[in-house]
Amino acid sequence: MKVNIFKKKKFIDGRGLIADIIYNKNINHITYITTKKNAVRGNHFHKKTAQYTFIVDGKIEYFSKKKSKKKTIKTILKKGDLILAKPNEIHAFKTLSKNSLMLAFSVGIRGGKDYEKDTFRVKSILPK
Repeated sequence: MKVNIFKKKKFIDGRGLIADIIYNKNINHITYITTKKNAVRGNHFHKKTAQYTFIVDGKIEYFSKKKSKKKTIKTILKKGDLILAKPNEIHAFKTLSKNSLMLAFSVGIRGGKDYEKDTFRVKSILPK
């Protein structure tokens, strides 16, 4: 499910805006990701790790599929959107804008020296 942080509860005054991206979750790792137009990231799943992805800038096609299902779901993400890939959910990102900037918040072991320990690659889930 996609959520836009600018549509959630926020605080705005003359100095600017404060909006929670994620609230009340134990985050193990935060990763900074840039991607050029038409490049694809992902096409993998995590058995134990949940991954929140926050779009800082850009427009992205997000593809997701439960490992046990055949249907792939496409969602358009833009600045301020947050999406969650649960464990065993295959996910992929394709940047539509010139560039994109994302932050990935991992709840689980995927990060640092453990980056590949809970990453299981699959053939592309993007439509042909």
